[in-house]
Amino acid sequence: MKHFHITVNGAAYDVQVEEVDAGAAPAAAPAAPVAPAAPAPAAAAAGTAVNSPMPGTIVSVDVAAGDTVKAGDVLIVLEAMKMENEIKAPTDGKVTAVHVRKGDSVESGTPLVSIQ
Repeated sequence: MKHFHITVNGAAYDVQVEEVDAGAAPAAAPAAPVAPAAPAPAAAAAGTAVNSPMPGTIVSVDVAAGDTVKAGDVLIVLEAMKMENEIKAPTDGKVTAVHVRKGDSVESGTPLVSIQ
């Protein structure tokens, strides 16, 4: 048995590690199957996809599918780092799909709205 002193995030730990012969170790359980990634929404492929510029939480969704928007209209309000950011339409068009709801957490690059 080996004895180690380890510090993690400023907290000190004394640990003991037992070396096990590779032949004597039990076989590892097979890894659980990984679910395939969800396909991107088909509507995001058509027209202009408006993606989240940063990770955050959706505070409000100000448009619905079928709405007509002008460049600069507010589509979504996204809270990131305790600041509310207005996500605006990059172009004139018709909203073909809204991919998020109020309260959703999104990552950078997540499709929010599709405009055609």
